[in-house]
Parts: sequence; C-alpha cells; structure tokens
Amino acid sequence: MRRPLLCLLAALALAPTHPARAGDDDHERARAAVEAGRIRPLAQLLVEVERRFVGQVVETELDDDDHRWTYEFKLLPPSGRMYRVILDATTGAVLATRGPVQERR
Repeated sequence: MRRPLLCLLAALALAPTHPARAGDDDHERARAAVEAGRIRPLAQLLVEVERRFVGQVVETELDDDDHRWTYEFKLLPPSGRMYRVILDATTGAVLATRGPVQERR
C-alpha cells in the first residue's frame, strides 16, 4: 500500500504544471512552491519521518501560515497512541511534536 502512494506522490511532484495564480487551490500553490524550491517534496520528508519516528504516517497536512510552510504528520505507532510531528517544509527541521512521540533508536 505504501509503495503505490509514494509512486503517486513522486509522479505528482514531477508532473508539469503552470505557475500558481491568485485563486488557485492549495494544491496548486503547494506544487508551485515545490517547483520553485521553496519547500521540499512531501515524498522526501515522508521517508525521513518514517525512518526517524516509530509508527505509520496516517495523515499529512501542508500549511502556509504567514509565509512559513509546514508539514504536519500524524503517526500511529504499535502502542496505538497517535502523535504529531510538525516539520519546517523548507528545511525538514522538526519544529514541534505533540503527544507521546517515539523516536527510533
């Protein structure tokens, strides 16, 4: 299940698009930001999150708040207690965590 999702995300990141214009939806703005190099592709950060943290990513959200892009990942570890990791979408640095975070050793 994970491999088809990663393939789809990679294909979307490489698909040709037009520059974002006023009125475009968030998806188009995000795609334009990836193409312009302002944020890293979701597929890259997803691999890093799953390598660093215990659990399966069950939801991802990309936000642009005050011109700062962030990715929020919700992870479900074997313990069943979901937690969140918020990354800077440009650098991949962890900005915050919420809940019982479990890092791999």
